[in-house]
Amino acid sequence: MSKGTLKINSQNILPIIKKWLYSDRDIFLRELVSNSCDAIAKLKILRDQGLCDFKDDELKINIQIDKENKTISIADTGIGMTSEEVENYIAQLAFSGAEEFVDKYSSSEGKDQIIGHFGLGFYSSFMVSKLVEINTLSYKNDASSAHWSCDGSSEYTLDQGTLENRGTTITMHINEESEEFLEEAKLKAILEKYASFLPYPIYLNEKLINEQEPLWMKAPSECKDEDYLKLYRYLYPMQPDPLFWIHLNVDYPFHLKGILFFPKINKNVDFKQSQVHLYCNRVFVSDSCKEILPDYLMILKGVIDSPDIPLNVSRSYLQVDKTVRALGNHISKKIVDKLSSLYNQDFEKYTKCWEDIETILKLGILQDEKFYTKAKDLLVWKNSKEEFTSLKDYLERANSKHENEIFYSFDENHNSHFLEMYKEKNIEVLFANSYLDTPLMSFIESKESPIKFKRIDASAHSGILDESKEKTVLNEDGKTEATVFAETFKTLLSQDDLEVEAKSLSSDNVPAFVAFDETQRRMRDYLSIAQKDMAAFPQKRTLVVNTNNKLIQAIYKLAKSNGDLASSLSQQVYDLSLLQQKELTPESFPEFVKRTSALLQDLATQLSS
Repeated sequence: MSKGTLKINSQNILPIIKKWLYSDRDIFLRELVSNSCDAIAKLKILRDQGLCDFKDDELKINIQIDKENKTISIADTGIGMTSEEVENYIAQLAFSGAEEFVDKYSSSEGKDQIIGHFGLGFYSSFMVSKLVEINTLSYKNDASSAHWSCDGSSEYTLDQGTLENRGTTITMHINEESEEFLEEAKLKAILEKYASFLPYPIYLNEKLINEQEPLWMKAPSECKDEDYLKLYRYLYPMQPDPLFWIHLNVDYPFHLKGILFFPKINKNVDFKQSQVHLYCNRVFVSDSCKEILPDYLMILKGVIDSPDIPLNVSRSYLQVDKTVRALGNHISKKIVDKLSSLYNQDFEKYTKCWEDIETILKLGILQDEKFYTKAKDLLVWKNSKEEFTSLKDYLERANSKHENEIFYSFDENHNSHFLEMYKEKNIEVLFANSYLDTPLMSFIESKESPIKFKRIDASAHSGILDESKEKTVLNEDGKTEATVFAETFKTLLSQDDLEVEAKSLSSDNVPAFVAFDETQRRMRDYLSIAQKDMAAFPQKRTLVVNTNNKLIQAIYKLAKSNGDLASSLSQQVYDLSLLQQKELTPESFPEFVKRTSALLQDLATQLSS
């Protein structure tokens, strides 16, 4: 038996590892199982080179819990080690830059430092152990078994081992603070989290743990739809099946594999929380890829696996560098390619999925100019003909009637009286009912000048006027009849901040509508989205009365004989217009109801007398 001292320039390396290297003690099992997989992978390489021979069914990892003796053992049938290799790879804490590591992890900010790949996985075992033993036998024919043990201090023992078959067994004597890991259910949950997709069978107390297939490691041509759905249901149980998916397989300029699913969006979705799982060589690292994925792709689900991602030594934190940014850019490009392919090859399916994918596209366009350039032609809106259309197609159809103008409304029911006028004039209207449409329209206008979006109730557009009925006759004062109409209603309403216009609308059925300045309305919408106080924000309103409407004509005549009644009716028309456009404030509603009851009562009394 020989004794030695761990060959590093600090007596405090193991306490530092325990305190700073890993944020979660569960990680020890991930690290040790990963090391076992590496040992088996190395053995297979040697077989490929003709340096050893064995059967694949010999390759496995066995984990045993001994609650009575308070030990956990992890045994693999991998390459094994000689005594000299134990000295080199274990006793010297085989990593470069040990002094730098100690310096960084001695500070209070140690856990946030990015320190590269130091190969310290084995020493995570001391997080839960008071003593760790290694029993190992190399694959080499003339090798002898070796036994190494250490109690967490800087001293260790190395002597003859007891293994008779190739491989390595690590036995951890669990400390009092970590006895929870002696429960099989606890270890099973950890293994299912971190090791479900590892390539070699892992047994816990003789029960197979990793039966899941890492589908992303296969070529897309080898995968069926049911395979993808099976993976999705495993990763996200109790969730509705995804709309479609993208299989990533990149070998240059970096290595990246993965499968990204487009989920159905529910009301409780958190657009800021990534649900894509991050793996490194099939080992689970994190349930969030927020450092890799841009914000607008956070809604996606699935798996990203890359050996090129720059993790810190604990494989718990991701360093954002040019590789990570390149990964994000590549994934973004693949998303556009997938959506473009669906748009061009199956437009019906694309539009059926639109409600679930529009958020990704619209956020991407607003947040990433490169994404906008690639994806702008994939934007669609439902129109007043119950069809989906792109802006390009809309403008091609509309330019003969209203060049570079895009008319929109919230939905089919909002401003329905207006919508009918536009339909009668064969003017196409888009429905913009997403909370992102307001900033999106302003963004598109800035990029695609002279295109302008105009809400149908923003003004009395010439397309919905009947010029043949315009009140253009001048009176003795040189005013048109339309001007007199407007002045009369302005007086009846007695609201200094309200402008009034009189127009001859194409439909006689619409008494009036309230037009809001487009720029001011959008600013108010911005404030609403940002949940800011809008009370102090001025909003220009214009009441447009329809000189062809019988009610408006009656009120105009009544103003000369019964000003009070005409005033009440004018206010009623105004409030009804606000109500129709969802602009009547809660504070105004009681007075509106009271006035409505009074007018109905007067009408009923007159009719019954």
